[in-house]
Amino acid sequence: MDAKTTEAVELLRRLIATPSTSRDESRTADLLFAFLEERGAAPERLHNNVFARSADFDPARPTLLLNSHHDTVRPAASYTRDPFTPTAEGDRLYGLGSNDAGASVVSLARTFLTFREQSLPFNLLLALSAEEECMGEHGMRALLPQLGTIDMALVGEPTGMQAAVGERGLVVLDCEARGKSGHAARNEGINALYIALDDIARLRSFRFDRVSELLGPIGIAVTQIAAGTQHNVVPDSCRFVVDLRTTDAYTNEETVEILRGALRSQAAPRSTRIRASALDAAHPLARAAQAAGRRSYVSPTTSDMALMPFPSLKMGPGESSRSHTADEYVLLSEIGEGIGIYEEFIRQLAGIL
Repeated sequence: MDAKTTEAVELLRRLIATPSTSRDESRTADLLFAFLEERGAAPERLHNNVFARSADFDPARPTLLLNSHHDTVRPAASYTRDPFTPTAEGDRLYGLGSNDAGASVVSLARTFLTFREQSLPFNLLLALSAEEECMGEHGMRALLPQLGTIDMALVGEPTGMQAAVGERGLVVLDCEARGKSGHAARNEGINALYIALDDIARLRSFRFDRVSELLGPIGIAVTQIAAGTQHNVVPDSCRFVVDLRTTDAYTNEETVEILRGALRSQAAPRSTRIRASALDAAHPLARAAQAAGRRSYVSPTTSDMALMPFPSLKMGPGESSRSHTADEYVLLSEIGEGIGIYEEFIRQLAGIL
């Protein structure tokens, strides 16, 4: 390994050894702050989010955000090794958060340090954020308003260093069909379960008029249902849950209102803040990724891109299929490759802007 990769891997080992489940990331925030401070990067902190700006930061220039998250999910019960003990076996480095998204954190931090004092046609803003896994109120939601104007973002998540130019948003609807209870033997009342089943049938065949060119149609899936108190009582309430994978063809709010108009049941969104992201192929981020030899695709998973109201691209070392699994690992070679590709991406973007 070269010196940059060695430094990044050592930082990743320290992150793995420091528990940082969502909303409990203060110790990894301390670690990342100290790492950047020791290298003269003048870091700042908001809650457990650590951020730093390029040395010649100029508000008159466009700003590129380099973002990844240092929180993790809780370790799966089926771990066969200590999730907080970084263990290298051949090219694999095992440990909770190694793949999602510690490898991206350390690779982006190292890339930021490489370019921090170089002259670029854009500013660099490094943000290593908290509470991504739970979309918490003290993560990117709190941080973005404090960072000033941002023109575009590179988000570090495990993508095999390919360029995720889009991801669907997410809205969860809690629905309730209401009827009138009665004795089942006398066929009395209004069966809320039947109302719900009719609505579910509508959802299975429902099609929106507009379809996203990049993300395709909006996805609708009914995933939970509950009704009834006993066998001989017609249920007066039936609750069901709808998982909506939204696109840029409609806002989340528009999507909810259209479906409300199609259902007899009441429908309430838990949140509408997880929005779809779709990057135009002509945008400098997409062009720089292509010039760096990266393949573009649509990601099946969500990230903090969902909270960003500016063009963004998701790319990072590791593989999404390893995320949230027992005995999570990343390849040491993926970290070295990731740093090299990030650097090439920055150079290509500088040539385009």
